[in-house]
Amino acid sequence: MSDIVKYEQDGAVAVITLYRPDAMNSFHTELRAALAFALEKAHEDDSVRVVVLTGEGRTFSAGADLKAGIDRDVSEILQVEYRPIQEAITNMPKPVIAAVPGSAAGIGLSIALHCDLMIMADNAFLLSPFTTISLVPDGGLNWLLVHQLGYRRAFQLSVESERIPADRCVELGLANKAVPADELMPAALEWAQALAERAPLSMAATKKVMRFAAFNDWGKAYDMEAKFQGELLGSDDNKEGIQAFFDKRKPEFTGK
Repeated sequence: MSDIVKYEQDGAVAVITLYRPDAMNSFHTELRAALAFALEKAHEDDSVRVVVLTGEGRTFSAGADLKAGIDRDVSEILQVEYRPIQEAITNMPKPVIAAVPGSAAGIGLSIALHCDLMIMADNAFLLSPFTTISLVPDGGLNWLLVHQLGYRRAFQLSVESERIPADRCVELGLANKAVPADELMPAALEWAQALAERAPLSMAATKKVMRFAAFNDWGKAYDMEAKFQGELLGSDDNKEGIQAFFDKRKPEFTGK
């Protein structure tokens, strides 16, 4: 893929690794472009059913590369370079698992929280550090934290720039699992491989409806799920799942 984003495939699982360990996988122009490209590659590849996004070394990402400086309007960078990354994760019809070693901070936290699922090393933490450098949480982080935590808790964690340890992240619902640090990637891959055996059309529809339900009312979400159910009923995978149930065997889904 590139020197700064590694792209590997293990069966139906694509593993995308931010690879700037000496810079704590902090984002500069090249890394933003390379990650967007990798996500698009995973989206377009029909053999990929689940994506794992992680960082090399001791961190997922420390956020924006402050040492690289900001050579143009930061609003433009957010809209033109970061937003496509986050929208690629949201719009991909496949689960994206964030595997967080060490920490995810700043825009790195935003990208991790945009993923559908999160597994953390037990010594890792999440951090919204913006008030320490007189900036506002960005990359959609205000929306994400308020929706996941409620206003008061989200505001407190942000303005106090509190490090949120892995076990607390699981308790708050920011992460799904915390595992020993040396087991992070094996556990993430095992989880991804298990999900890859699930019906891909069903996972894609569930992801789309639940993402929609996060910011729409009950009636609109109901209408969307009814529509998808009508489309999925009678599909090859639906028939296979039902037949496998009666045969008492594991279904073999083809995505059709």
